[in-house]
Amino acid sequence: MSKTAEKKPWSNRFSGESDPLTDAFNSSLAADKRLYRQDIEGSIAHAASLEKGGVLTRAEYLSVKNGLEEILREIESGGLRIENAEDVHMFVESRLTEKIGAAGKKLHTGRSRNDQVATDMRLYMRGAARTILDLLRGLLDAFLTLAEKHAADILPGYTHMQKAQPVTLGHYLCAYAEMFLRDLQRFSDGLKRADVCPLGSGALAGTTFPIDREYTAKLLDFPAVTRNSMDAVGDRDYLIEFAANAGICVMHLSRICEELILWSTNEFGFVRIADAYSTGSSMMPQKRNPDVAELIRGKTGRVYGGLTALLTMAKGLPLTYNKDLQEDKETVFDIYDTLEICLQIFPRMLMTAQFNVSAMKAGANGGFMAATDMADYLAAAGVPFRDAHGVVSAAVKYCEETGKTLQALTLPELQAFSPAFKSDITEILKPETMIRRRDLPGGPHPERVRENVRAIREILLSF
Repeated sequence: MSKTAEKKPWSNRFSGESDPLTDAFNSSLAADKRLYRQDIEGSIAHAASLEKGGVLTRAEYLSVKNGLEEILREIESGGLRIENAEDVHMFVESRLTEKIGAAGKKLHTGRSRNDQVATDMRLYMRGAARTILDLLRGLLDAFLTLAEKHAADILPGYTHMQKAQPVTLGHYLCAYAEMFLRDLQRFSDGLKRADVCPLGSGALAGTTFPIDREYTAKLLDFPAVTRNSMDAVGDRDYLIEFAANAGICVMHLSRICEELILWSTNEFGFVRIADAYSTGSSMMPQKRNPDVAELIRGKTGRVYGGLTALLTMAKGLPLTYNKDLQEDKETVFDIYDTLEICLQIFPRMLMTAQFNVSAMKAGANGGFMAATDMADYLAAAGVPFRDAHGVVSAAVKYCEETGKTLQALTLPELQAFSPAFKSDITEILKPETMIRRRDLPGGPHPERVRENVRAIREILLSF
């Protein structure tokens, strides 16, 4: 166990004691203690740079490095609790000084907590983004696998939540795969802006000590260093961008969850969500509630709230560091944790769901979904499309009044609306035919769906 942390590093500047409530209010340890590994990695790299510049002797550097590595082992073995400090940075420094003495007090030479925390957060978010990218790859694989499996299974497509035209389940799933592919691209692009090293920026104006910033960055596997010391310590754009990307991603998850929730109802009956991702009712014995899908849908607002909090936190801050920025960590960590669990559980729910292809196909026969193809048929026969649209509108109205479907109309009934209708109209109005005739890039034809799957898988090879 660690001792109580040493006095505050600025305490000699003040003559009075701080209010204990101020200390509690000021502390970020509860949130930033999860940065202990990044703080130790960054401190070892900084110590190496100090040794390279002659600020630390070789013996001092090795003492610092070995001490920090031992602290890491103590924390991860459970032998050392992170407590009794203002933040994780002071905790690690205080513990190091306890262990190795004066050399530990030299570690902060040429470094501010401003560039220290900026480095820790960039290291953390780099790992977080890579985890999200891995999860998105897994999610996309689930969508593409199912899209290929259901490339030819007919499903009603909707606009305004009204039946519109038949598509296939594979085409539907590929639409979501396109959304999540864009999410993957956004997170990958944002990672490039997060993956720069701010160490050496000091509090805001760099340092007078011979810090080799490029060397430090290389040790931490950063491809570049920040170009402006003031921006480096005041920048939280990369966190806001992560939050914005997370907001778009959970919005996409929420949309597909809404689909699954609707499709799992008795009214639709298109899908059955596995027991592992459903719950029952404490009162109603018959219930199968899609709670996992509903929770993902509900957590979307939580991520949106975090994004709004970050934007509001940063909106009025002058350069450079302000204490407001301490509020970034708890919010970003919650956004990351929320998105991570959603991306972990959703593919499991999706891959174990059972789609009722017969119910989906039956649904594609209702709602006058053949109306557009009927109008296209007339237009292809030489009837101006606007006139064809009016003819089919009248036919639909007639069907509503007589309780018929468009497919059930006899040829004489159809020819009463337009003599351009011929006997081949019966085949044209079958859902399978309507889908096969849409054989163009991006269309619902089964082979175009498979083409869509192959194209996305090819793009994924570059990530």
